[in-house]
Parts: sequence; C-alpha cells; structure tokens
Amino acid sequence: MSKKILLLCGDYTEDYETMVPFQALSMLGYQVDAVCPDKKAGDTVATAVHDFLGAQTYTELQGHRFALTADFAAVDPADYAGLFITGGRAPEYIRLNPRVIEIVQAFFADNKPVAAICHGPQVLTAAGVLKGYKATAYPAVGPDITVAGGTYVEVPADQAVVDRNLVTAPAWPGDTAICRAFIELLGAKIEI
Repeated sequence: MSKKILLLCGDYTEDYETMVPFQALSMLGYQVDAVCPDKKAGDTVATAVHDFLGAQTYTELQGHRFALTADFAAVDPADYAGLFITGGRAPEYIRLNPRVIEIVQAFFADNKPVAAICHGPQVLTAAGVLKGYKATAYPAVGPDITVAGGTYVEVPADQAVVDRNLVTAPAWPGDTAICRAFIELLGAKIEI
C-alpha cells in the first residue's frame, strides 16, 4: 500500500488542525501531499487559530502561512493510502469544488481511511458519504451530519470517533486522538 497521504485544506484552515497532522504523519515516514483547490505546490494557505475567549463561539486569530506540498490539479486518489480533511473555515467553501467531492467519494468507494476534524465533516456531508456513519465534529456541524444521514456523536474535544474507515474529532484538542486512530486505520504500528 502507498505511503502517501492526501491532506485537504484551504485558506483559513485551522492552524493546529493542519500543522499537527501534517507533521505527525510526516514524522512517521508518510509523504503528506497538502493540497488546496486552485493552488499548486509551493503556494501557501492562510491559517487561523481558533480559541475560546469568553464569547458564545470561538474567535479567529491569524495563524501561520502553511506551504502546500502538491498540486491540487494532479491529485489521483488511487495514489494515496488515506485522506485527512482539516478543519477551520476552509471546509465551508472547498466543499463547493466538484473535484473535492469526487476525491472524497473515491476514498469512500475504495474504503480507504479518512480523517476529518472540526468543520472538516462539512466536506463529507457535501460529498454524501456519511449515510449510516457515526461521526463527531465541532458541535455547530452536528446538524449537518444528521441531515446527511449520519449519526452525530458528541464527545469531549480531546477525543475522536471511529466508524469503519472514518475517524472524526471535534476540534484541535483532539489532534492526538484523531492522529492515533487514523494511523491505526492506515495499519501502522507505533512501538514505544
């Protein structure tokens, strides 16, 4: 099986939900192809840091510039062992790209491991792949999962939900849990 992972992101992807999986998977020896619609390797996306500072929802602060490592136009899902969809604001608009939908559907058709964190499940709902799946997300995305035929599972922010080939987590505090579960779905073993 391929040692390549596709990491799907876009402008205003959440900083930790992008950087941590990218670095963790790279550290394990995977080639992580970070892509964004209409961009190519070497281009960057703006990231945002989401935090709770006392308002009813999160605040969005400027994060880092994250360098993409592959060309979106060249993506062939057959070349990858798994798909990781980052969170933040990017999912709400990258899901409007027909090629993004085709890519996600291809991973599910081939039963390959897929991870989606925070608002990332918005891409899954748009792709119509959640029917019968249990999934979590940022709570505001819970109704989207339900309307798409999935079962929304509310868990603490530092946990993840696994259902068959899919692992989801509600927010960046769950980076460890989602990365661990995704790596297990990929068949990798970590020995300590």
